[in-house]
Amino acid sequence: MSVVLTGANRNDITQLMPLLDAVQPVQGKRGRPRKRPEVVQGDRAYDSQRHREELKRRGIKPLLAKRRVPHGSGLGKKRWVVERSFAWLHDLRRLRVRYERRADIHEAFLKLACTLLCFDALIRSFC
Repeated sequence: MSVVLTGANRNDITQLMPLLDAVQPVQGKRGRPRKRPEVVQGDRAYDSQRHREELKRRGIKPLLAKRRVPHGSGLGKKRWVVERSFAWLHDLRRLRVRYERRADIHEAFLKLACTLLCFDALIRSFC
């Protein structure tokens, strides 16, 4: 899991590549650890031919909703996991309203919250 903290007035698409670069290697089966995701899903804010081509060049399949087409792409069935996770993060008062002036402190609380969400999901999956 990776998170990138930005100001509220930044466009989503500007953070797509830095977010992918921040992904750490995933240990699993024997061999070289996987460094990049197989698929990237995104809403219409991520629709850009330049970014689609960059994802393909990196060997990542882009599942991005296209702009100026009717709704019904089917991505909503998979994107609800992301939106649900955002809702869980905003349940934490410290993240809902930003009280810290320093971005590094807020980012630390954000990463701690993501860790707790992952830990909770692991506990639920084993019990």
